[in-house]
Amino acid sequence: MGARSIILFVIALLIAALAALNWGTLSAPTAMSLGVTTVTAPLGLVMLGLTILLAAFFLAYVLWLQGTVLLDARRHTKELQAQRELADRAEASRFTELRTFLESQESTLAARTGERHAAILARIEQLETALRQRADQADNTLAAHIGQLEDRLDRRPAAVPAATPVGVTPLTASTVPASFDPRG
Repeated sequence: MGARSIILFVIALLIAALAALNWGTLSAPTAMSLGVTTVTAPLGLVMLGLTILLAAFFLAYVLWLQGTVLLDARRHTKELQAQRELADRAEASRFTELRTFLESQESTLAARTGERHAAILARIEQLETALRQRADQADNTLAAHIGQLEDRLDRRPAAVPAATPVGVTPLTASTVPASFDPRG
């Protein structure tokens, strides 16, 4: 029970206690004017009856309002759940799209890497072939030069005088030109 319910319950008890304590006064007949006519009736009981009628009307209104609020809350809860499920499906869809995109990017990257790897291997093979050809050409050229040198040596006369050593004369101050500077 809330504080408001307790306060309303205490007020109803006070009204009931006041009516019970003053029952004689409430039930005493008096002349009441209804605007068009005058009626003799107990004024206190009429006022008490109107108060009970007003309380019953407000109680019915509060129950109707509470029921409406509960129905609205239930409807909002269902709508919220539907929106949550929609958002979850959208998020799952985005994750699926992201996974698909990443897989396609991965396959594209793998294909490019494979193509580049194949191109590099082809280029290396081409360079190896060119290097072998150049090595073979260099071997052939060297063999041809060695063959030519052997032919020249074979055609040369057999008696070639041995080379005589050339004598070296030491330098003296008189043989060095005057403009010569050994430091630079």
